[in-house]
Amino acid sequence: MADLSQLMENEVFMAFASYATIILSKMMFMSPATAFYRLTKKVFSNPEDAAGFGKGENAKKYLRTDESVERASSHRAHLNDIENIVPFLGIGLLYSLSGPDLSTALLHFRIFVGARIYHTIAYLTPLPQPNRALSFFVGYGVTLSMAYSLLRNHLYL
Repeated sequence: MADLSQLMENEVFMAFASYATIILSKMMFMSPATAFYRLTKKVFSNPEDAAGFGKGENAKKYLRTDESVERASSHRAHLNDIENIVPFLGIGLLYSLSGPDLSTALLHFRIFVGARIYHTIAYLTPLPQPNRALSFFVGYGVTLSMAYSLLRNHLYL
């Protein structure tokens, strides 16, 4: 069993940790982005949030939906992040510990992170389809590629 110092010397694991930090930071960015859109558009989904802009019946006019807010909110983009980033983190961790070639691992990690960042830009801008769909499938394909490599080369079934 490897101790922590050996793990920190593993270049592939350190690359994975770096790209995982980038993608998790991007995911965390979605909360302030949602708050920004909600405040600037004065669109809230919770009565207690709308109360800051009015009392009683006056506050109810701020309880509504807006397409630009919904695009930035965790309702869509964040859920899509969860569907893609969580599997990447689990499979990517196992993959990084399985001893892949550094250049191959970097290619996987960079393409995934690039696809997810582009997916977020396509959601927030919004860019026309198939931009978002292509970025989704590119990231998904990277995770599948790592899973296939693990199953083919390293796991005992």
